[in-house]
Amino acid sequence: MTDVVIDRCPCEGSPRLGSMTLEPLPESVPRARRWFRKLITPYRPSCSVDDCVLLISELVTNAILHGRCDEEGAVRVEWFRSGSSLRVEVHNPGLPARVRLRQPDADDAHGRGLLLVDALASSWQSGPSRFGGTAVCFELADAWPATRAVPAPTAPAGSSAARTP
Repeated sequence: MTDVVIDRCPCEGSPRLGSMTLEPLPESVPRARRWFRKLITPYRPSCSVDDCVLLISELVTNAILHGRCDEEGAVRVEWFRSGSSLRVEVHNPGLPARVRLRQPDADDAHGRGLLLVDALASSWQSGPSRFGGTAVCFELADAWPATRAVPAPTAPAGSSAARTP
């Protein structure tokens, strides 16, 4: 069974709302969906959390499928408030530096993940990750009204990071 390292309580005043580090294994995809949904809920975003969960699922899947599991490293997901937008980054040390949209044929079983990101996100991009490897990020605009402060979630008892099976 794999572990997920969760950061539930980011530093006060930081635009980072949370992060998780996942092993590059298929069972990490549903864990990423479940934990993101649980951890973003206290911030009460007005954007579609379902859309965001779908896009995270696609990007984590891509990171696992196209990453090199023989390399040291893990898939890292972070989410931030960027003005009134929600920005999500998926980092993988093994992804190729060049990430591109594909135009799959109708009968292709794969290749639609970035098309979904392109269709649902306000914007997206890829480039070098500050952790090494590649990051793919997307933004959902108007996640919060521009004048409303993001509510701070209630801090859980104990440490700010948890290791969860």
